[in-house]
Amino acid sequence: MKTETVNTPDVITASISVSSAKQKGSIAVIFAICFISTTFAGIASMLMSVYLPVTVKDLLGNVTDEKMNDVSAVINAVFLYGWMLGGVIWGIICDKTGRAKSVILSTACYGVFTLLTIVSSSWLLVCVCRFLSGFGIGGVLVTTTILVSEIYEDKKRTIMLGIVSIGIPVGFFIAGAINNFIADWREAFLIGVVPVLLSVISIFVLPESEKWNANKFGSSKKKNFSKELFAKEHRRNLLLGSLIFGTMLVGLWAIFAWTPTWIQSISTSPEVQQQRGLAMMILAGGGLLGCFCSGWIANAIGLRKTLLLCFAMCFIMTFVVFKLNTSVSVFTFVEMTALAFFFGISQGILSVYIPNLFPTAICGSATGFCFNTGRLFTATVVFFIGALVTILGGYGNSIFIFSFVFITGFIATLFEKEKQKPQKE
Repeated sequence: MKTETVNTPDVITASISVSSAKQKGSIAVIFAICFISTTFAGIASMLMSVYLPVTVKDLLGNVTDEKMNDVSAVINAVFLYGWMLGGVIWGIICDKTGRAKSVILSTACYGVFTLLTIVSSSWLLVCVCRFLSGFGIGGVLVTTTILVSEIYEDKKRTIMLGIVSIGIPVGFFIAGAINNFIADWREAFLIGVVPVLLSVISIFVLPESEKWNANKFGSSKKKNFSKELFAKEHRRNLLLGSLIFGTMLVGLWAIFAWTPTWIQSISTSPEVQQQRGLAMMILAGGGLLGCFCSGWIANAIGLRKTLLLCFAMCFIMTFVVFKLNTSVSVFTFVEMTALAFFFGISQGILSVYIPNLFPTAICGSATGFCFNTGRLFTATVVFFIGALVTILGGYGNSIFIFSFVFITGFIATLFEKEKQKPQKE
């Protein structure tokens, strides 16, 4: 005798409630893991910049300032090359194998090599570890952005991606705080334990993006992945995304990476170590506030106007901070806060803007391409910044020269349409 199951209204309602609860739980887990991974990526990326003067001195001993500048430039440059390569490669992996796997593996990558930096006995080994740490961090910033963008819809996506973007300045802030409490740079790099543990936990709890499962490239009739990525209908958006994100990136990295050394070069205070740490905390705090506010600002005045505001104010405030200050004062830190606020807004907005330009099947690869094209130029110039500092007459002048890329970004945004529509799936 067969027993029929009758779906009464109460049973159906209960089933929907359970399904909704599970979905909300999955979204919360995804958001939490992406936020934590991004935060510790921010710590790992800026930790070397904070400790760079003491790290290089520890590894080289008593050498000339010119030699220290050259080695410092190489360490920063190889990190950016790794970041650039990682952003592109992990974007491709993200599209081919899944968002969740890519987040897990890229998180493990930067965590492991942050830890291995501790046992590096020479600056060359530090360079290797920084390159591979950057490789993982570049991947995390692409894969977490894509994963979070696929679990939220419309205006909520803008706000939530802005909040996830807070992870980077939060990480910068923590890196500055670590500098104030831990003098030994090797001990500071023990922070790599956290992303390693996070990646292990994520294997068991991080779900895959349903949107990727439904639209992954393998299910498409178009099998040539590279041809699809660089297809005619995507080229303009690839160029646009690379130019706008790249110009902001060049200016941002020059400022955040070299501010501690700039502080060191102009400060007359015996507490210069604390000033270096405070400068990074101030920059990170302003960036954090900007990221948090970015979603609401973009929803209120529009993406294009917000980007124009960011480029203009970043250029103006870079001039104010690095050209008008000849010593470190309270006003220096107030001005840094304003500069970082507009940096933060731009990062929150761009994490929404660029993925929205491309269909799901190639979103990770295209976003990785746009996020990291500018890093090739950035890393190459940073590689020679030791010489530029001497030629241009100091860190302040060098950083200000970098800031002219904001004008390029402003012009590119000025002649762009008010709103880009995502490509058809």
